[in-house]
Amino acid sequence: MTAKNLSTVATDLIEAYGNTAKNMIDAYRAGGERVVSLLEQRWNKALRESRSELTTETAKNARAAQLAFSVYYTKGLTLTSKGAQQVVNQLVKVAEAGVERASANAALFEEKTGVNTLSTIAQVTAPGALVLSKLATQIEQK
Repeated sequence: MTAKNLSTVATDLIEAYGNTAKNMIDAYRAGGERVVSLLEQRWNKALRESRSELTTETAKNARAAQLAFSVYYTKGLTLTSKGAQQVVNQLVKVAEAGVERASANAALFEEKTGVNTLSTIAQVTAPGALVLSKLATQIEQK
């Protein structure tokens, strides 16, 4: 396996880890949305149970406070998860560019010096990287 093939495997592995990170961010967002829903349900239940003890204005203010909390929490959740998605996208792009650049530089180095050490390392490590890449893809699909 050549350095170019190893770089392809490394790029696939980086992409798989990027997808895993994106799925974790989606899970974070979904979990946060569930928390908001549960808090709203509990708040509404508590408000119903204590309604007889509250004035109309107090009940109205409590409902408004809960709504404001939910809106701000949801906006914060959306903002942070979108920001995290953008960070992951950029990190994947930078890592993939680094792998491509390293691969190109390795080929130039070997061409200029006649030393094939990097190709040998690529041949030795590529099967392990390929297995790791396939494993990451399988985990991602589950």
